[in-house]
Amino acid sequence: MAKKTEKVPADTKKAAGRTDGIHKPVQPSEKLAAIVGKEPLARGEVVSRIWTYIKEHKLQDPKDGRQINADAKLEPIFGKKSASMFEMNKLISQHLS
Repeated sequence: MAKKTEKVPADTKKAAGRTDGIHKPVQPSEKLAAIVGKEPLARGEVVSRIWTYIKEHKLQDPKDGRQINADAKLEPIFGKKSASMFEMNKLISQHLS
């Protein structure tokens, strides 16, 4: 009989030590660093900090919460006055290396 190998439950894996995909640290551009900070961050953390900034500055459109109205710091990142929450990740990616 073949010996069974034990599987490690997914919840025991530590994301902090991972360097793949969304967990891989990325360097924000100078424009993006004005919002999220200069240090390398995981993509997920960048998005989280952007959302914190959007909510603190009340930049979601009151009529359509999916739309984000850019202020002076977000406009250089978006490249326009307004962006949907769905295209925001694509626009942010251009400022990560």
